[in-house]
Amino acid sequence: MRAMVIKEYGDYDVFQEAELPDPQAGPGEIRIKVKASSVNPLELKIRAGLVPAGPELPAILNADVAGIIDQVGEGVSQFKEGDAVIGCAGGLKGRQGALADYMVADARLVTPAPQKLPLEDAAVLPLVFMTAWSALVERAEIQPNQWVLIHGGTGGVGQVAIQLAKAKGAKVAASVSSPEKADIARSLGADETLLYGEEEPEDYVKRITQGEGFPVVFDTVGGVALDNSLKAASLAGQVVSINTRSQHDLSLMHSKSLTLHVVFRALPMLTGKGMEAEPARLAALVQLIDEGKIKPLIAEKKFKFTEISQAHAYLDSGKAIGKIQLLR
Repeated sequence: MRAMVIKEYGDYDVFQEAELPDPQAGPGEIRIKVKASSVNPLELKIRAGLVPAGPELPAILNADVAGIIDQVGEGVSQFKEGDAVIGCAGGLKGRQGALADYMVADARLVTPAPQKLPLEDAAVLPLVFMTAWSALVERAEIQPNQWVLIHGGTGGVGQVAIQLAKAKGAKVAASVSSPEKADIARSLGADETLLYGEEEPEDYVKRITQGEGFPVVFDTVGGVALDNSLKAASLAGQVVSINTRSQHDLSLMHSKSLTLHVVFRALPMLTGKGMEAEPARLAALVQLIDEGKIKPLIAEKKFKFTEISQAHAYLDSGKAIGKIQLLR
């Protein structure tokens, strides 16, 4: 099979096209003829050598996958050859990723593809949806009519988080970096928007919540956004972050009796713990897609697998709005 591999960590140009033996599905596994994938920030960090979470070198990256099963391993009864599936299933330690003609995956890490969305478009959703689901549903347990503030409302996770919160009946405020992105956030369902740097937390807390603060704040950005999350949270509120590799003064957390949740979505694949919950998360994604409550926000530029270097540069540029789609 043809695959895009990295033989060392480094800049965008470390990707090389290579011919490799076709992988075979083992017990509990299925083999997918890959149709599409997408780019996630974690993959940029793995490629650059900043996060030691990737497969052994030479490595095939990318967690998100959409394709057709063409081989079923021993013990797998829920799938058959010819099934269209999506999942978040590899590109991490011990699991080669989707940037290849074929990908072998643990059958627990994929689900039947949605009926009401093209297979290639569904490829951009698994990792970001499960991140948002873990944050908002499993950790924060958001409630109907509850205010939720989402920092980074048009990012990969943020755009899904807006839609998920609305599907659960919450009221959503989203922070964005431009008026154009504010329009997009509102089109996804945000009830209120705010622009970075144009309003201080105390100002938008007063404007949107009459000074009470947000019961749930979801930080997808990190850094100053996490500090602002603590400021914007209500007394005894919950802050959930997916970007906490930084130092912060937590005294405000203490004075407001806040709860801080940190979500690292790759842990089930990295550790093997919690894998049994993955099918339900993926099933929730497909159900919400087919109910018309979740749709992908796909970046304007799309790339072939052989253009993965350019795709990484595009994500790093900050110019992409939505998820970057990769097509085999």
